[in-house]
Amino acid sequence: MSSLSEFLTDDHHACDDLFAAAENAAAVKDWAQARERFGLFAAAMARHFAREETVLFPAFEARTGNSGGPTFVMRSEHVQMNGLLADMAARLERSDGPGFLGQAETLLMLMRQHNLKEENILYPMSDQALADQQPDLLERMEVLGA
Repeated sequence: MSSLSEFLTDDHHACDDLFAAAENAAAVKDWAQARERFGLFAAAMARHFAREETVLFPAFEARTGNSGGPTFVMRSEHVQMNGLLADMAARLERSDGPGFLGQAETLLMLMRQHNLKEENILYPMSDQALADQQPDLLERMEVLGA
């Protein structure tokens, strides 16, 4: 059985791989492939955010009594990323390579910073605070991916 940290970090890596594939396709102007890969990436990001926002964050907040700290920051960054994802999708529909790649660069910087905070702060705190709930939480997160 993996920990919450391992499960969600692996999810980050899967999203990163899909992002790179979409970005690479856009860079060579393979618009059909870029749209397909980006669709997979956006769906993976939505699933990842749902795992955190509907399973991890509420459990963490209930256990720690803290809803104004790291989970608040992560939710606000999810909103920022969702805005960029929507803009990137619109740019791909117009085959706007420079616009898409510019927004991809912004998203990549935000994702890297966001993932570092989660992987180095929030996830380890969650592993510790929610150790007794991990099997149930992991099962609930896996169901969201099915």
